[in-house]
Amino acid sequence: MTGRKVLIMILVSLPFSFKIFGQEFSSDTISSDKKLEFKYSSLIIPTVLIGYGTVGIESDGLKNLNAEIKEELNENIDEKLTIDDFSQYAPTLTVYALNSLGIKGKNNFRKRTTILATSFLIMTATVSSLKLTTNITRPDGSSNNSFPSGHTATAFMGAEFLWQEYKDVSAWYGITGFVIATGTGFFRMYNDRHWLTDVTTGAGIGILSTKIAYWVNPYISKKLFPNRNKQSASILYPYYNGEQWCVCFALRF
Repeated sequence: MTGRKVLIMILVSLPFSFKIFGQEFSSDTISSDKKLEFKYSSLIIPTVLIGYGTVGIESDGLKNLNAEIKEELNENIDEKLTIDDFSQYAPTLTVYALNSLGIKGKNNFRKRTTILATSFLIMTATVSSLKLTTNITRPDGSSNNSFPSGHTATAFMGAEFLWQEYKDVSAWYGITGFVIATGTGFFRMYNDRHWLTDVTTGAGIGILSTKIAYWVNPYISKKLFPNRNKQSASILYPYYNGEQWCVCFALRF
């Protein structure tokens, strides 16, 4: 069995080693009614990251830096590693894995899943729109949708999600998520798929998408789920289509 196949099996089997099938999720929370207050200071990091990447579209200095990083990485690459295809989902899956192990987070299953779905929609719409309008060529020349990095955006979206859910339990959960997300961005450059400016912008979009999702969640939850005492259950399972593994789940509200 090749190293890549072993990696796939480890990453896919990890979520299913926990007892999550048919689990009720009405009480897996330490403070389900605790709201995330809006703070302008929380916009600084994602704004700086997005701003850096946006300026880099036209800045000759930042373009030269992109090229220098690409050249340095290409000189030291022996074999491409596709771990970034899987690590982008690790922070998000960790939230559900921790709850399955009985380590309670900020919100119950229904609320955090609504937040995650909202964040994903915001992130996907933003990334897709920018890819279509900017037409930046990838470092490997394979296509013109390099800006921003969707893998990095997904990873940082999940890292911020993990941070918000578990920072009150232990800051190390969130820190680990951001380390994994940073590694995902690095491997997008290592594999010659993205420029540094693509990665920084993707990171900013991912973080900001999750922050927005938390801010608007009280309104969304009130509209979608007026009966807040209703229990929800889910089944999480692997799926293989002959070429790729994916994680699927069925949800009953």
